[in-house]
Amino acid sequence: MQEQHSPEKIIASRRHLVQIAEKITYDNPSDVAEGGCGVVGLAANFPVQGLHLVPAASQMHNRGNGKGGGIAAAGLIASELGVSNQILQTATLLQIAYLVPTSRPSVESEIIHQNYDVLHAAQVPTLDDSSQVPGLEFRPPDVWRYFVRAKPHKLTQFGQEHQLMSLASRALEDEFVYQTSFELNSRYYASLGEKQAFVLSHGRDMMVFKIVGYAEQAAAYYKLNDLHAHVWIAHQRYPTKGRVWHPGGAHPFIGLNEALVHNGDFANYHATCTYLRQRNIVPLFLTDTEVSALLFDLWDRIYQYPLEVIIEALAPTTDRDFTLLPPEKQSLYRAIQQTHMHASPDGPWFFIIARSQPDKGISQLLGITDTSMLRPQVFALSETQQGDDKLQIGLIASEKQAIDATLTSLHTARPSIPAIADRYWNARGGSHTDGGAFAFTVQRNGGKPTLLTTDKFNRPVLLPADQHRQTPGWDSPKQARTAIQEKFCIDPTRPLDLEKDWQVLSLNLAQWDIETLKGVLDEIASHAVRDRAAYLSTLKLLTRLRDWPVDPGDRRKASLLGLVDGVIQTLL
Repeated sequence: MQEQHSPEKIIASRRHLVQIAEKITYDNPSDVAEGGCGVVGLAANFPVQGLHLVPAASQMHNRGNGKGGGIAAAGLIASELGVSNQILQTATLLQIAYLVPTSRPSVESEIIHQNYDVLHAAQVPTLDDSSQVPGLEFRPPDVWRYFVRAKPHKLTQFGQEHQLMSLASRALEDEFVYQTSFELNSRYYASLGEKQAFVLSHGRDMMVFKIVGYAEQAAAYYKLNDLHAHVWIAHQRYPTKGRVWHPGGAHPFIGLNEALVHNGDFANYHATCTYLRQRNIVPLFLTDTEVSALLFDLWDRIYQYPLEVIIEALAPTTDRDFTLLPPEKQSLYRAIQQTHMHASPDGPWFFIIARSQPDKGISQLLGITDTSMLRPQVFALSETQQGDDKLQIGLIASEKQAIDATLTSLHTARPSIPAIADRYWNARGGSHTDGGAFAFTVQRNGGKPTLLTTDKFNRPVLLPADQHRQTPGWDSPKQARTAIQEKFCIDPTRPLDLEKDWQVLSLNLAQWDIETLKGVLDEIASHAVRDRAAYLSTLKLLTRLRDWPVDPGDRRKASLLGLVDGVIQTLL
């Protein structure tokens, strides 16, 4: 009979990792620059091509400086990777970046084949020449992808040596993978003047790519644009700490089954490292983002905290928000803070995390806001019906423009997906109302995949049940004019009257059907076409309609905004 999961035994098994790290000497980081990074993430209940994140990454180009960019994906498509669904779900997807291509034989013989049964191995396809990627200054490393399982005798030896045989077999293998990757990184990356190789990712149903460059350049070079996944994240780096000149210092950073990107900076980086070292966890890449991923993995996989507890440990609730929590929450949160406050990242930060839980059939996108709220963030949710299928998309980014760029790209490829989300919102870190953190969870176990959006307290974020997406069923100017003349009192032959016509619009908007509404907007725009002197008044009326908190009736507000934006774009 297996004993209960023991975090203390796992932590004790890592003592030798600290001893290894103590022998490593580091160069002093140079060329450190201040700035704010760009982060974006997407989760959908249908597979999304990587190319749809490229416009968002490009839109945030000014949030990077070419020192580092990266992409991660979870909820992958097995056939695109050349393996079966069973291998994708059960094997560790190990990706190694070979900075020195000639190091691959020794890495494979000394680490991979010594410890793993390799079920499938292949070099990640790339463009023939990195110069084909505009603006890419440094050739990205060769990447090899291995689907591996721990050799049974090696796993048994590992468990017996560290007294971990009481762990569930999957938990034991996950820790074996974690420590084996540490050995690889310490031997081939952190301990050498010449960096030869490092682990990009070692989770299941998840992969990471990062380069010295921009995220969209990584997508182009590694041909990620045509790959599909349920969850994507991307990062443009404007570094403040760490090896700013090297792909190992770029984002995303990994724990085990999660990849984390970060906009911000820690004031207590060294205190957090001390907390981790007390638990035999040693960062090797010298960035505050790396310790964030290590913290998440510790609290998630080792301590097995619920997500709400992890979020509270990262972003403690304080002041008035704490006093407004229910008494049982206050008691729980007080205990969390007393235990982990000295490790909580202090300073302005915003995390986006791609998380894979293949045993539960889950791929997840998380956005966590710090309590200082000094880094920008926006969340969005979109749903639309396509035949019998409901298409659901959750998005997170540093800025709304990046979300809209992603939706516009999706809309161009699949017009049934609207270019505007049904709901946008900002998070207030540590809020007693929603916690300032949100999860988009794709559940793929049986039936059609679904997307569930929840806040920190695991309460669902829902769109209005009595409102629906609507699109016009006709596009005839004659029908539009007939509808206008019959249903309300805008005379298409008279000059536009800004205040009078605004009253007609705002009072009747909720009652008009979508065809009539489109006819109204088209007719309003026609005033500017017939009379250029009416251009400014027309634009004012349309922008007022877009910005005013009007009642959209039984339609989603995004349906209205899509029509208004289309007319405004035509005028501009």
